Amino acid sequence: MARPGDPISTVNLKLLHTFMLVGESRSFRTAAGRAHRSGSAVSGQIRRLEEQLGVPLFHRTTRQVSLTREGEQLLQCVRRALQEVEGGLQAIQEAADVQRGRIALACAPTIAGAYLGDVLAAFQSQYPGIQVFVREITAAALFDSVRKREVDFGISVMTGSPEFRFEPLLTDELVALVPRALLDGDRKTISLKALAAMPLLVLEQGTALRTLVEEAMAAQGLHLATRFQFMHSQTLISMATAGLGAAILPATALPRALGPGVQKLRIVRPTLVRSMAIVTLPGHALSPAALKLVDMLRSILARTRS
Repeated sequence: MARPGDPISTVNLKLLHTFMLVGESRSFRTAAGRAHRSGSAVSGQIRRLEEQLGVPLFHRTTRQVSLTREGEQLLQCVRRALQEVEGGLQAIQEAADVQRGRIALACAPTIAGAYLGDVLAAFQSQYPGIQVFVREITAAALFDSVRKREVDFGISVMTGSPEFRFEPLLTDELVALVPRALLDGDRKTISLKALAAMPLLVLEQGTALRTLVEEAMAAQGLHLATRFQFMHSQTLISMATAGLGAAILPATALPRALGPGVQKLRIVRPTLVRSMAIVTLPGHALSPAALKLVDMLRSILARTRS
């Protein structure tokens, strides 16, 4: 073990880094270029390191530079040591980033209303130094925000677009909230065709939910006709409860207790399901803080839906 005052204790990382550059390139000139230093400065550092260790590290000729046996041994040690240092510094930086920082995310309104409150409350409690900014917007605006890197990630319906990377988050069934006045008795299900014959309440164009409903109806040869378009699922629920029509919305958006004038029905022939995902750009790595938020989101959603 080196003691203060021993020659080996004066060896610093700068000398070892310069040695590694020369050792890997087998060239003082190349190493000087990589280190942005003069050739004489690099040569001086290598001589100083050899003097401190008391052994030659390179065989020098007019044509080439090669490592001595001791130089080869030292090069292996320096590589391992610098990798350890870099790994440690990265871990420290990531730990610091998790304690402070800024996260921006865009979210579909139906997900924000159903889940995001519990997630953000838990995250703020555990990581009070991180600021989280949420944009509650339509799917079209969400994808545009991810594309422009205005947000770290989005939470929206999975699509087949190769422009984005989708990491599955949850699967959500769509249901119909129908005024009892439009039904001919108690029932548990309703077909998409029967729904299309009713006055329908849907979210406005540009929302992922509206697109999903339109595509499902088109596939069945049905036409979506509605006089009312809304932005938020809570408004759909209120309007259906008021008897204005049948609302189509995610099951997770419904409150536990419904008004006596409406009934929740599963949609059949076909069943409508949306798959929600974390949306990012391919090759775009999330920050440590954003990764923590995504992990917490997955964990809380799993507990909520189990």
